Amino acid sequence: MSILAVNKTVSRDYQILEEFEAGLVLTGQEVKSVKTKHVDFKGSFISIRQGEAWLKKLFIPPYSKAGMALASYNPIRDRKLLLHRKEVLSLANKTDSKGLTIIPLSVYTSRRLIKVKLALVKGKKKFDKRADIKKREINRDFQQRLKNY
Repeated sequence: MSILAVNKTVSRDYQILEEFEAGLVLTGQEVKSVKTKHVDFKGSFISIRQGEAWLKKLFIPPYSKAGMALASYNPIRDRKLLLHRKEVLSLANKTDSKGLTIIPLSVYTSRRLIKVKLALVKGKKKFDKRADIKKREINRDFQQRLKNY
């Protein structure tokens, strides 16, 4: 398993409640582009409609070394996620009732397949973010004092 891309802003902006793994349906050119680590998570999220999960606004640019560029290629098109029906239903119920959202955490390969790690998250408030920063600074200070002791 090699990690191709990581969404770095998730831990700062959201509180992770549950994690899931899903397959990602891509075209051949997109697979090559993802394997060269050209993925941007900015603004991406997962929506569920008609019993299927869709990854929206994940930016995958066209493969740079492709012989012919596709004229109708859309780099932020909706991409289908491969999840079990029970997982899709439970995610749909949780996001509808509690005001939670689903966000991609990372894209990686598992053998020859491209997978996405998803998380059911709840947004952090400003005071939660400040508390996290304070904890991190206290830990850093504590570790430096132990090192110098």
